[in-house]
Amino acid sequence: MYQSRISGLGYYVPDNVVTNDDLSKIMDTNDEWIQERTGIQERRHVIRGEDTTTTMGVKAAKIAIERSGVAKEDIDFVVFATLSPDYYFPGPGVAVQRDLGLRTVGALDVRNQCSGFVYALSVADQFIKTGMYKNILIIGSEVHSTGLDMTTRGRGVSVIFGDGAGAAVLSRSETPGKGVLSTHLHSEGEHADELVLKAPGMGQRWVTDILADNDPNDESYYPYMNGQFVFKNAVVRFSEVIMEGLQANNLQVADIDMLIPHQANLRISQFIQQKFKLTDDQVHNNIQKYGNTTAASIPIALTEAWEQGKIKDGDTVVLAAFGSGFTWASAIIKW
Repeated sequence: MYQSRISGLGYYVPDNVVTNDDLSKIMDTNDEWIQERTGIQERRHVIRGEDTTTTMGVKAAKIAIERSGVAKEDIDFVVFATLSPDYYFPGPGVAVQRDLGLRTVGALDVRNQCSGFVYALSVADQFIKTGMYKNILIIGSEVHSTGLDMTTRGRGVSVIFGDGAGAAVLSRSETPGKGVLSTHLHSEGEHADELVLKAPGMGQRWVTDILADNDPNDESYYPYMNGQFVFKNAVVRFSEVIMEGLQANNLQVADIDMLIPHQANLRISQFIQQKFKLTDDQVHNNIQKYGNTTAASIPIALTEAWEQGKIKDGDTVVLAAFGSGFTWASAIIKW
């Protein structure tokens, strides 16, 4: 069985910086309130007509492909993780194949929200380990800003999320003990309604229902989050899935060189860091700058950490995520 390794990384965020003070001008909030609860200072929002989930994914992918040294003709498959596709269908995977001018390779869309990138990495890892593909492009990209309730009513959710994209090229390797060592995926659908966007959806409220009701108080097409419940579950599941990954590879917490947690809330990351007694040099957080970019958050943070020299050859890197679904996941990587 082959190993898979990350051969290239890249990310892209819009130029448009939106600070907490900027938000305070359009809703009843302030910098202190937001930072105290989330750690976020600013985030990026797309400018309509300039960036979409697909175009940001393509920009991140071009950087990752160039850094990988893999010719785009040698990309065998595309896995695109997002909760915010340009279209209801088709998904953005095929748009990336088109825009990058790739061969007629397969394109798979993953809908696992905050844990989407780790799920996508797991799928790609299995394809490579079984010998089916050699080089797979993985993308996590999100546009939240155009779908949020940017008023006081929606501030509990809207201040948290930002836009951006990250990408990785996963390539076949025959070096044992290096690359993606294992991935671990979980879900608990009984809590799906605790972090959800219900409409438009075929099950309850489709576009025709929304238009027919024309109800200005209808919040079904805005994200809903039971913040305290999500937080309490996140800190438990983060811990569990990190330990699961370490134990599966006979590793200890002391073996972690770099933890890249999904950037859901700085307070969650700090809780996990304190629980595992990790130093600031062992955990990379960037939610302060970008907010929660769901499926894009881990590849953006991973790329940043690598660019800054925080990840070196031979390091043990742990990726961990928890989010809507509820789904959670981890990956253990030997760099």
